[in-house]
Amino acid sequence: MSAQTYLAYDYPLLSAFWTMLWFFLWILWFVLLFRVIVDIFRDDDMSGWGKAGWLVFVLVVPFLGVLVYVIARGKGMGKREVAQARAQQEAFDSYVREAAKGTAPTSSADELAKLSEIRARGDITEDEFRRAKELVLSGAGAAQRPAGTPTTPGH
Repeated sequence: MSAQTYLAYDYPLLSAFWTMLWFFLWILWFVLLFRVIVDIFRDDDMSGWGKAGWLVFVLVVPFLGVLVYVIARGKGMGKREVAQARAQQEAFDSYVREAAKGTAPTSSADELAKLSEIRARGDITEDEFRRAKELVLSGAGAAQRPAGTPTTPGH
């Protein structure tokens, strides 16, 4: 072999496995560290001095600080995570309900009221109003007509 090095010969498969394992554990460590820091700030039951103390402990002696925090406050950490997930789900559900209310189908009476308002402003002529009114009353202009609603103008 020449003096040139080949990665396949100088870096055995087991070494590649160990490198990937250490890299994975390193990323896992940072995820855990940031989750602990976020949990310190999320906890409303802890005083400001308590938060500052835990934060200093976790940042100055990270491995020991995170280990002690997870042992001492791990159960509460999980409960706070679940509470936040539920609050986010409830907020999302509330938003969806509010958005769905705004897209409710309009009735013929609502459409006629809007048409007369547009006519009163002068945006449409009397002839355009009459044709639009006939469309609404015939059912072609209504978004959704309940069963049993009369479609003739006299009712």
